[in-house]
Amino acid sequence: MDRQPHLTGDLIELRPATPDDFAALFAVASDPQIWEVHPAHDRWQESVFRKFFDDGIASGGMLVAIDRATGEIIGSSRYEFDRAEPGEVEIGWTFLARSHWGGRFNTEMKALMLDHAFRSVERVIFLVGDTNVRSRRAVEKIGGYLTPREHRAEMAGKPVVHVVYAIDRSL
Repeated sequence: MDRQPHLTGDLIELRPATPDDFAALFAVASDPQIWEVHPAHDRWQESVFRKFFDDGIASGGMLVAIDRATGEIIGSSRYEFDRAEPGEVEIGWTFLARSHWGGRFNTEMKALMLDHAFRSVERVIFLVGDTNVRSRRAVEKIGGYLTPREHRAEMAGKPVVHVVYAIDRSL
């Protein structure tokens, strides 16, 4: 599966992230309200975001989201196989500028990514912090269902539980 496709919708364009995108993405990510319910709630800080960004670039699956009407970078998402089972890919690490919340931008971004993923895999998973109600609702809104799986990790020295949502390819 090509984890860095160029995808275009009515509202959003997704393209492979490059190291040159740091400043524009940090300008979006530096808003503390984006991260307030996320397990990594300090990601608005430049040093913390730098690690997040560098990990995304190194992953080979990071995409930049661009508002087609303005040409501005408004966020990011990525594909990852590390925590997925055979026949799956994970979509995650998604964030959008608050100016683009509550509308069709996240829905279109995920639709583009799902359509691309389902050309190669049977299931897409989303790992969401168990207390991140905003992201859980967003995944449910696009058709994600809660699975019995969970993923335990450590963030900033504290244990974090991620629940696993899934969307299966329709046959």
